[in-house]
Amino acid sequence: MPDPVFFPQPDSITLREIADLTGVELHPTARPEIIVSSLAPLSAGGTGALVFAEGRRNAPALAKLSATAAIVTEDLVSCVPDGIAILVTARPQFAFNQVAQKLFPAAMSPGRWTGEAAISAAAIIDPSARLEPGVIVEAGAVISADVAIGFGTVIAPNAVVGRECRIGRNSHIGSSTSIRNALIGDHVIVHDGVRIGQDGFGYLPGPGGLEKVPQLGRVIIQNHVEIGANTTIDRGALEDTVIGEGTKIDNLVQIAHNVKIGRQCAIAAHCGISGSVTIGDGVMLGGLVGIANHVKIGDGAQIAATSGVMNEVPPGEKWGGAPAKPLRTFFREMAALKGLANPKKKDNGSD
Repeated sequence: MPDPVFFPQPDSITLREIADLTGVELHPTARPEIIVSSLAPLSAGGTGALVFAEGRRNAPALAKLSATAAIVTEDLVSCVPDGIAILVTARPQFAFNQVAQKLFPAAMSPGRWTGEAAISAAAIIDPSARLEPGVIVEAGAVISADVAIGFGTVIAPNAVVGRECRIGRNSHIGSSTSIRNALIGDHVIVHDGVRIGQDGFGYLPGPGGLEKVPQLGRVIIQNHVEIGANTTIDRGALEDTVIGEGTKIDNLVQIAHNVKIGRQCAIAAHCGISGSVTIGDGVMLGGLVGIANHVKIGDGAQIAATSGVMNEVPPGEKWGGAPAKPLRTFFREMAALKGLANPKKKDNGSD
């Protein structure tokens, strides 16, 4: 039995079409009518393949390449072997990705599990729910009372949407997700196993032990957000938890109650964001970052992987370490510690 091909070979594309699509410059030796029929990593290549390379570290691999065409930076042009068409740009990976999006549009969203193109007879939908034409609800999904869902949205198998939730248009709600107390915008992708809108971790010491604090807020997810598998987003206590437009969240991220995340942020896997944290626009968090409650992170800040953020991070700064601090300070401390651990021996002529 042959190996399955989950994303079938696309239609071919010419170098001229690639240039028009991406804005890359065709090298004088590249013929515009040359056809690309596949995409490949630099380590593989192959007949008909398009690859990309950037950075001098890839020059040796590029020199051994066998492919039809390569997108490279100007400084790598001389490393491309004869016979391979050259396309030049300052951002090869970005241009390569534009071609990939064009050739493999099905890979841009999770797609339907069952192939159903309407509302499954095996779905459970409350009569009061309002679904616009074109909504797809797959087998086993549950749509509760007074839910509203916009056209083009897919609700995957065994997803549960709680009462009065709102989901916009052309969104995707993954299998086995649960959504409650939430308003979700257009073009949002929620991957499998995500939990949205459960109560936050709120307790106060009382005479009989820990007493639960009612969580009365909502989760607001704006347009074009993507949320990775098995991520959890708690609803607010008295305020809302908010995820800003265009933000991308990786798998296995914990976002606590009252968190405010700005627009166009990138949050890598295993991050833990404590209650009432405020994150500005364009912030990037590396994997395993932990942020203490009520901390503010300014617009455009970047936090290195495995950092523990205990204090406010000013806009545009790069921090790292545990506890986190400006990266230059962190690197100086690491160098000092290395020097203490491995002191240089002075040669004074004695044994």
